Amino acid sequence: MTEDMVEYITVGSAQDARDIAILARKAATQDDAPALVWLGGYRSDMTGTKAVELDRYAKEAGLACIRLDYSGHGASGGDFNKGTISRWLEETIAVLRHKGAKRIIVVGSSMGGWIALRLIQELRKDPDGTEVAGLLLIAPAPDFTAELIEPNLSDEEKASLAERGYFEEPSEYSTEPNIFTRDLIEDGRNNRVLTGIIETGCPVHILQGMRDEDVPYTHALKLLDHLPADDIVLSLIRDGDHRLSRPQDIERMLAAAQSLVFSAKPQRS
Repeated sequence: MTEDMVEYITVGSAQDARDIAILARKAATQDDAPALVWLGGYRSDMTGTKAVELDRYAKEAGLACIRLDYSGHGASGGDFNKGTISRWLEETIAVLRHKGAKRIIVVGSSMGGWIALRLIQELRKDPDGTEVAGLLLIAPAPDFTAELIEPNLSDEEKASLAERGYFEEPSEYSTEPNIFTRDLIEDGRNNRVLTGIIETGCPVHILQGMRDEDVPYTHALKLLDHLPADDIVLSLIRDGDHRLSRPQDIERMLAAAQSLVFSAKPQRS
């Protein structure tokens, strides 16, 4: 399998089975650097600008890199409308186990930031499992269903959730509307992370645009209150939007990733 060829694994069984697409490159050097893992946002995929640029950096630096599409996203199978944080987290863990990842740096964008935080919570339950050596969050949206969606639901949207099990809203990034299901919202309540101290056990770097209309920068500030024990850097980008995909934003992302990789490498005398 070449590094640009999509690999598939099946997660779940019977009617719940879905084929999850993976793009992975092996490390080109024999050092102890962790693999980079890309976790995308809601309705994004592993061929987006930031994901591709992260993989390019990994290639140039000789690092391993793992990307995946959650079910219902990109090249993966499965029904998007059945998607929940628990379901997409299950798929992420399955991919890491399939690739045999021992040490990783997780790069989570938007909803991927929420999944990244839940991933760390799950991985830390197994002392012999995958170690997270660094965490890079880009416009992170932890608990967005409970914190950003539910408080702002209109009466019409509440009625649609009750009667149809979902509601729609126009998307700034697609001609197709965003669909938020009752299952997604109810499952989101069970996956909240902004309820107490989040123990990551690793350095954390957050990149957040101050002109983000989807996830306000105050949400990143709230996240900081739940990460008091960790080595954290928060970079507020005054003119940055939610995507943070401009050339200067990509430079910031790669510089942050490089810093986390360097700090995770054993320092040789």
